[in-house]
Amino acid sequence: MRKLAAYDGSPSIVLGLRMLMVTACRPGEVCGARWVEFDRKAALWTIPAERMKMREEHRVPLSKQALEVLDKIEAISGGRELVFPSPYYPSKPLSENTFNSALARMGYKTIATAHGFRALFSTVANEHGWNPDVIERQLAHREQNEIRAAYHRTTYMADRIKLMQWWADYLGGNVGPVVRT
Repeated sequence: MRKLAAYDGSPSIVLGLRMLMVTACRPGEVCGARWVEFDRKAALWTIPAERMKMREEHRVPLSKQALEVLDKIEAISGGRELVFPSPYYPSKPLSENTFNSALARMGYKTIATAHGFRALFSTVANEHGWNPDVIERQLAHREQNEIRAAYHRTTYMADRIKLMQWWADYLGGNVGPVVRT
C-alpha cells in the first residue's frame, strides 16, 4: 500500500489497484466496473452475471476505504459509464495488463500479479480465523460439493461486511484482533 501511495501513475490506475485490493475482486471485474453497479448509500457493488466468471450476479460489500476510492475516482470518471477508464482511451476500461505493468514498475515483477491479491486476501483472512465459507463467498467461488451447493445458499452478507472492513483496515495497518458476533 505504501508503494501504491507513492506510485506516480495515472489516478485511474492507482485508484483501480486500490479498489482491487480492498474488494478482493477479480481484475476484470474492477477494470470493467460501471457506475450503475454501485449503491454507495448501501455500500454495495452489484456486479452483473454477464461480467462474472461463474455467470452469477455477485454482491460486494464496500468498506469505508472502497467508498473513498469511489469518491476520488468520481472526479475523473463520474460523468462516464466506466468507473476506471483507460487514461488514453476514456471510453475503454483499464486492462488487467495495465495493473500488472503498474505492479512491475513498483518493483513487483515476478513477485505479484493483480489477480494474486485474491490469494493474499484468502490466505490472510484464513490465517486470522475468518470462516472459510464467508471468504469463499466473498471471492465468488462456487461450492464444489454439488449436494452441499444445492442446499447451502446463504451469501453470508453480514459476515462479509465485517470481513471486508477488517480486510481494508488490515491493508491500511489498522487492524486489532478479529471481532465477530
